[in-house]
Amino acid sequence: MKKNDRIILTIEEVAFPNKGMGYVEGHKVIVKNVLPKQEVAVRIKKKRSSGIEGQLEEVLKKSPVEQRSECPHFSLCGGCTYQNMKIEAEIALKEKQVKSLLEQAGIVVESWEGIVSSPKQKGYRNKCEFSFGDEQKEGPLALGMRKRQSYYEVVTLTDCNIVDKDYLKIIEATLNFFQKREIPFYHKARHDGVLRHLVVRKGEATGEILINLVTTSEVNFSLEEYQQELLHLSLEGSICGILHTKNDSLADIVQSDQTNIGYGRDYLLEKLFDLEFKVTAFSFFQTNSKGAEVLYDIVKDFAGETQNKLVFDLYCGTGTIGQIMAKKAKKVIGIELVEEAVAAANENAQRNGLLNCTFLAGDVLQKVEELKEKPDLMIVDPPRDGIHPKAIDKLIAFDAPEIIYVSCKPTSLARDLQIFQQNGYAVKRVKLVNQFPRTVHVETVVSMKK
Repeated sequence: MKKNDRIILTIEEVAFPNKGMGYVEGHKVIVKNVLPKQEVAVRIKKKRSSGIEGQLEEVLKKSPVEQRSECPHFSLCGGCTYQNMKIEAEIALKEKQVKSLLEQAGIVVESWEGIVSSPKQKGYRNKCEFSFGDEQKEGPLALGMRKRQSYYEVVTLTDCNIVDKDYLKIIEATLNFFQKREIPFYHKARHDGVLRHLVVRKGEATGEILINLVTTSEVNFSLEEYQQELLHLSLEGSICGILHTKNDSLADIVQSDQTNIGYGRDYLLEKLFDLEFKVTAFSFFQTNSKGAEVLYDIVKDFAGETQNKLVFDLYCGTGTIGQIMAKKAKKVIGIELVEEAVAAANENAQRNGLLNCTFLAGDVLQKVEELKEKPDLMIVDPPRDGIHPKAIDKLIAFDAPEIIYVSCKPTSLARDLQIFQQNGYAVKRVKLVNQFPRTVHVETVVSMKK
């Protein structure tokens, strides 16, 4: 086989995150966006030591677990991977993927406790970052998700199974407003233009909607007119704040050089269990509120009796896990890099009458050195890349008798668990939550004991 050859392949398995694998002439071929047992036509792209990489051209024979996608954008949009897969099969696949990764890493699990579903399979996302762009080169302005396997092109969302219907109305109004005024999007290659991102958050329990328009500092339209366009929409929820963020960075990420409040306030309120949380524009909060309650119930179960215990809540975001633990624990200390999230976490603790919580701003790698107390329980919920190797050594040095690791990326989890295991921690319990249905992502909760 050589580059650009077209081959026929039967998909034997799909590894995390969505790497389909099959064999031709004894060679392993890896191709994305496929399902187990599909027969596919693949174009050879690259040869690597890990296998031959191919690109899907056509599905010749459907998978037994395949179904017709309910999303009109699925074939183009890069937001979801498993819209065309039966949900029961998706859940089973994710459990198999995580179990396989941990086994390959040599992780010994004493009690494997399976995977549970999200309470909501549709419209579950309480936050979405939409990109401005065009659907094809020099085409009309688009607003939505990046196309699959495309760095530039955007699919305008007129329907979406995983976001609230209010999001679609906000997208439509925003797109119409800027199309009429011929405001250009920021072009990532040329570094010119104005419109970058639209970030929408909505409280599942409260219905509060926070909208953040992200542009370059070259604003050549009326923000007041845009706000009025949004405020006149007929929505199921209620807009509590409209923000404008200026971002002149070359990187294609949502970040703030300056953020101003155009209307209302710069946060929304959300509830988990009987606790209320202030969620700001740039702070981390689980993107599936109902799923988060399932996830945190598992954390509480794994933590067991926490009375008279000192709990560290590391990578704490707005302090959700820490405050849930604080209701019974003696004391909770949290650390989070994003300063506005820490400010919200401390305010949330006061709002919920939890006086035994302290949240500190800083990088876990540096900030843990300031902690002199020894935790009885350490909870870590790091970003997708996992825990920095130097930070793991510092966490291990605390010699905590129990650690609970909440992970949104099983590959980095497997890598980190190897280090904990080598340093005397036994993996007692593992349980998964299908927190992000129809996508490749899955949450894993791990209980470790010294």
